[in-house]
Amino acid sequence: MNEEKLPNQNQDNSSLNQNQKDSLKDKNQKNTGMAIVAYIIFFIPLLTESKNDPFVKYHVKQGLLIFIGWILISIISWILPWQLGIIVTILNLSVFVLMIIGIMSAAKGEQKPLPIIGKFGEQFKF
Repeated sequence: MNEEKLPNQNQDNSSLNQNQKDSLKDKNQKNTGMAIVAYIIFFIPLLTESKNDPFVKYHVKQGLLIFIGWILISIISWILPWQLGIIVTILNLSVFVLMIIGIMSAAKGEQKPLPIIGKFGEQFKF
């Protein structure tokens, strides 16, 4: 009788381990999702439970840099005459490309700094 219970217990343990793996996978996917959201609207992850996750915080800081970049580009567009609008367009496209790079990095679960501006994100403390 003991021999029959052991395989069942092993099956229960393996299904329990599978359930634990699934819940960990869901948790990681949620954090990856919040990291991706950080590049679109940087403050949303700070309003959720994910605000304590270092992975999400890293991407929130990178998303904040992108937001600041877009604010600066908007200010520049007001200052420059409309004939130099091509400069503003190029700057907007470059910030958009940085956002896509950040989203791709977050989706892969990596913590790569964004090119050119990423190193400044480490200076934010929150």
